[in-house]
Amino acid sequence: MIRTVVADDQDAVRAGLTMILNGAPDVEVVGLAADGEEALALCRDLRPDVAIVDVRMPRLDGISATREIVAEGLADVLVLTTFDLDEYVFGALRAGAAGFLLKDTDAEGLVAAVRTVARGDGIIAPGVTRRLISAFAATAPGAPAALREAVAALTPRERDVLACLGLGLSNQEIAERLAMAGSTTKTHVSRILTKLGLRSRVQAAILAQDLNLSI
Repeated sequence: MIRTVVADDQDAVRAGLTMILNGAPDVEVVGLAADGEEALALCRDLRPDVAIVDVRMPRLDGISATREIVAEGLADVLVLTTFDLDEYVFGALRAGAAGFLLKDTDAEGLVAAVRTVARGDGIIAPGVTRRLISAFAATAPGAPAALREAVAALTPRERDVLACLGLGLSNQEIAERLAMAGSTTKTHVSRILTKLGLRSRVQAAILAQDLNLSI
C-alpha cells in the first residue's frame, strides 16, 4: 500500500481527495492536515510514502512545508494547487517536490501521479511543463562551476542516467533505454541526487537540460 498524508486547509478538498485515494486498491490515506505545520508533524510521526500538499495554507505554507519534509527525508511530496503561477511551480521544485499538479486533475490522473511519485519518479502538470522549461531556459544563469565539476565527477553510467532524467524518462524507461535492471536505475538516481546535492529528480532533470547532456 502507498501510505499518504493529505494537507489542505479546505475540509471539502481533504474529504474529496481522501475519497478518491482510498478508492484505489493500492493507496491509503493515513493522515489529514489543515495546515503546513500539521502536515510536517504528521509526516514526522507517520513517515508516509507520499505527502500531498496544497500551496496556500495557514501557519506554514505548502512550499515551506515541502522544504522541511524533503530536507528531513520524511516523504516524497506531491504539490497540488489551484494556481499554476510560475512562483508556485518554481518554489515547489526548488523546495524538492517530486511532483506538481493542478486541482483540476481528474481522479485517475491524481491516483496515477501518487503512484508515479511513490515509485521514485517525478511528474509535472502537462499544462505547465512547456512553460516551465521555456521559462527556465530563458532565465537560468547556468549551473555553478562547483555543480558542473560534480557532474563531471559522476561515473559514465551516472551521467547517462542524468541525461535520461533530462529527457523526462521514468525509471522504467531509463532501465529499458540503458539495458539495466529497474532497481539498478533507482540506485543510480539516488546516488546522483546525493552526489550533486539535489533534492529531487525534477531538479536533476532541469540541471541536465541546462548542461545539454545527451546520451
